[in-house]
Amino acid sequence: MGDAPVVSRAAPHYWEEPCISGERGSGAVFFAGCSLRCVYCQNYEISALRRGTEIDIPRLREIFAELAAQGVHNLNLVTGTHFAAAIREALEPQPPLPVLWNCGGYESVETLRTLEGKVQVWLPDMKYSDARLAGRLSAAPDYPRVAQAAIREMFRQTGPYTLDGDGMLIRGVMIRHLVLPGELDNTFGVLDWIGETFRPGDVLVSLMGQYTPNGYGGPARRLTEEEYRRAADYMAALGLLEGYTQELSSAEAAYTPPFDGTGVAK
Repeated sequence: MGDAPVVSRAAPHYWEEPCISGERGSGAVFFAGCSLRCVYCQNYEISALRRGTEIDIPRLREIFAELAAQGVHNLNLVTGTHFAAAIREALEPQPPLPVLWNCGGYESVETLRTLEGKVQVWLPDMKYSDARLAGRLSAAPDYPRVAQAAIREMFRQTGPYTLDGDGMLIRGVMIRHLVLPGELDNTFGVLDWIGETFRPGDVLVSLMGQYTPNGYGGPARRLTEEEYRRAADYMAALGLLEGYTQELSSAEAAYTPPFDGTGVAK
């Protein structure tokens, strides 16, 4: 990707966790491209195929303002790592609502530090504890080490999470983990690390069961009820009680929005 941001969609989004979407939706800006190569990505059309519209920084700033005017709870910047410099500039002046950095967790600490004060809520994935699995499915065998350092930096910047009077997340870190079919040991390792690294009340954890085969790679089946139950039980046994689990009915392509350029052009 070049320096100019490429945006695939900018619109209220209602399918995040309740403390993100609320009643009015999250102002999601989906950027094309990604720092990872996850073969099972739900957003493969934009992450790998990079479909979107190149815009300049003033237009990105306008998009932020337009979403805020629609009454969304926050600005949700989805996979913007490779456009961090442009996004940082577009966040001047600071928007009047929380800014969320919604990412795959594969971030450099140096980049995160350039965003300090600009981002109030960090929404990283913690995909892998297994380096070999990370290399096979995301072309990033160093993922566990990189993501762990990144999430520690995110927490350093915000401290323990804060909800407002309506239960909306306005500051802090929520770590997401997608349980992959047939890979429960990987999930157990991720949850072990979270439990060892953070105290109760530090971070929220979202255990996702929405894996959906996309035809491009990765496991060819959905998660079973038994696999997800074992993951959720393990999470509870570790005392990771602050956060979310999912119904497996979320594993539907219908929850992925159309990347049709909505909200991008003037």
